[in-house]
Amino acid sequence: MRVLTALDADEIAQLRGRGEFFWLDLHDPSKDDLAALDDLFGLNPLARRQLRARGQRAKLYLYGDHALMVFWGVSTGQGRESVVEVHLVVSGDGIVTVRNRACPALHSLREDLKTGENGAEQFVLYRILDSLTDAFFPVLERLDENIDAVEDEVLERPTDEQLQRISQFKRDLAGLRRIIGPERDLFLRASQDLEKIPGLEPATRDYFRDLEDHLIRLTDTIDSYRDLLTSAMDVYLSTVSNRLNVVMERLTIVATIFLPLTLLTGFFGMNFGWLVRHIQSPWAFLAFGLGGSLLSSLAIVWWIRRNRLT
Repeated sequence: MRVLTALDADEIAQLRGRGEFFWLDLHDPSKDDLAALDDLFGLNPLARRQLRARGQRAKLYLYGDHALMVFWGVSTGQGRESVVEVHLVVSGDGIVTVRNRACPALHSLREDLKTGENGAEQFVLYRILDSLTDAFFPVLERLDENIDAVEDEVLERPTDEQLQRISQFKRDLAGLRRIIGPERDLFLRASQDLEKIPGLEPATRDYFRDLEDHLIRLTDTIDSYRDLLTSAMDVYLSTVSNRLNVVMERLTIVATIFLPLTLLTGFFGMNFGWLVRHIQSPWAFLAFGLGGSLLSSLAIVWWIRRNRLT
């Protein structure tokens, strides 16, 4: 089992001549590399088009002595994680993976296979697909932690920033669902086609079933997280509504207290000149001016509490 990271036509021809299985991992290949790959494997014209196209769903096409597969994994770059589209060409001689972004899962697998760890020919495709699939689990675990954190923040004090984060999490999950869902469907309906890929043995069926189980777990986890985000959105809206009700209640109490004060000052100030002519000392002002307003305010507060309006 040989692991290659650069396209060397002479070396690949020697490996194929000796019948030695190989894995060629091409990162951002040039047009010349892709043309040489077409000549080495004698790719079907449709396979050539699929190999160069981007933004495809997970798929598997058989073309006689070779097959083309589209799968997705996790890429890293610019300080954040993103998805990476991986194209696989599978034949009886070897496997070629073509991608435009860095993929830590494939980098780690290359090192494992170079040291001879589980490098049997019939399991190489499974190991590649399994590495790409398992890379999504840490992403979902970190997303779960972020969801728990934003839920706690919402319960403590809801803000617009939290609403934006919840919306972003929902968009991220929707994007993952659009990628992983077709991959799961691919293995649900194409397990027999995978056995027909040249170079694979029927014994790999159980391993692909394990991969199918991982994909089902991923889709179930994504669906459960989407439900959690929906609940978090409901909690946010409920909390904001409750806080608004509390604010309106307090404003209503303040307005209710000041209503009789406005009535008293307006009525007596315009209709009873005696109050104006006889309030000439501080004690008279405190008794008639502030005392009347204070007594009316206390009466309103007592009435509110007596009727349990707060």
